[in-house]
Amino acid sequence: MLWQPSLPERYLRASEDELGAWIDARRRELGSRLLILGHHYQQDDVIRHADLVGDSLKLSQMAAAEAPRRGAKYIVFCGVHFMAETADILTPDDVEVILPDLSAGCSMADMAAYEDTVDAWDAIHEAIAGTNQRVIPITYVNSTAAIKAFVGKHGGACCTSSNASRVFEWALAGGGQGRARGEEIKILFLPDQHLGRNTAKAHGFVTEVDVEYGTRARAETALWNPKRESGGLTAAEIRDRKVLLWAGHCSVHKLFRPEHVAAAKKDGRTVLVHPECAQEVVDLADMRGSTEYIIHAIEQAMPGSSWAVGTEVHLVNRIARAAARRDVDVHILSDCQCLCTTMYRIDQAHLAWCLDHLAAGKVVNRISVHPEAKVLARVALERMLALAPGKSAAPVAVD
Repeated sequence: MLWQPSLPERYLRASEDELGAWIDARRRELGSRLLILGHHYQQDDVIRHADLVGDSLKLSQMAAAEAPRRGAKYIVFCGVHFMAETADILTPDDVEVILPDLSAGCSMADMAAYEDTVDAWDAIHEAIAGTNQRVIPITYVNSTAAIKAFVGKHGGACCTSSNASRVFEWALAGGGQGRARGEEIKILFLPDQHLGRNTAKAHGFVTEVDVEYGTRARAETALWNPKRESGGLTAAEIRDRKVLLWAGHCSVHKLFRPEHVAAAKKDGRTVLVHPECAQEVVDLADMRGSTEYIIHAIEQAMPGSSWAVGTEVHLVNRIARAAARRDVDVHILSDCQCLCTTMYRIDQAHLAWCLDHLAAGKVVNRISVHPEAKVLARVALERMLALAPGKSAAPVAVD
């Protein structure tokens, strides 16, 4: 996590209405030179200032298209650090990307350190030396630019929760170079074990969680723990497993538990969860889908229907208010405080502070990815974009 200096007292003592008025004034001054992006997990008083709202990748894609069209020179990304990095990778070099609070990081992204990933790569290849196995790395877009660059360098791709299945298919078919006769592909999935495990299961792999359930078949996935030597696995286990899952997770989605699903179903609710939830939760849910899928599902829900949604609380509250106007009842799956605490660091005070500096001709909190890393990370992102899902946003039904 980067260090963010304390704001001047002027911002800390101002009311929300005063801060909102200052932001509005600066937006008028900066005009088309400014583009504000707001992630779905943001607080409502920040979202109201956003020019574009979406998930992390969608915002970066929209920014790459909209910044040149509007003539924007500054993108203020109301999200977290890896999102601002992705925006810097995908937007023109003359556009400066700003994160209002440098301490707005992502615990999941931070769980996959570059040095640990290099060590894992070396250990895995030592274990499979002399075999016909080839490792293709996949990283969830919720990762640092350094990890995206590592994956791009080693023939892998990024993925989103929407197209993880298609990226898995691409990797299993040999990735960009195709699959040689007799070659066995192994996937290293970073940094979210749950998205990786749920995707692997959807492709028919027996997971280690299935084995814990009592499945008699041999596990085809294994958890790679970077804090343990060789990931906590023997050389034989590394060779034997088809998918190695990095021991990372989302601190929000890990809070949803199977008992929450059971309680919601008992109340007659349809359960829709994000695939960052644990497999035990996804297996029991009625549907799973990305943030965009979840939004679309509730927008298309029949009046009178009742839903329990397993994702970040600010997003759930926002779609619940809109759904209520159509007589659709939406509640968060758990009453625990399921919010993204690092996203919560972005507030009107920090937004006003950075816009004041911009209006005065000074850029603060610029996020700039190293040129070499940017090239390699863009390779991984472009592979992901080439495997983007179709326009249909229907959620995936769980068998």
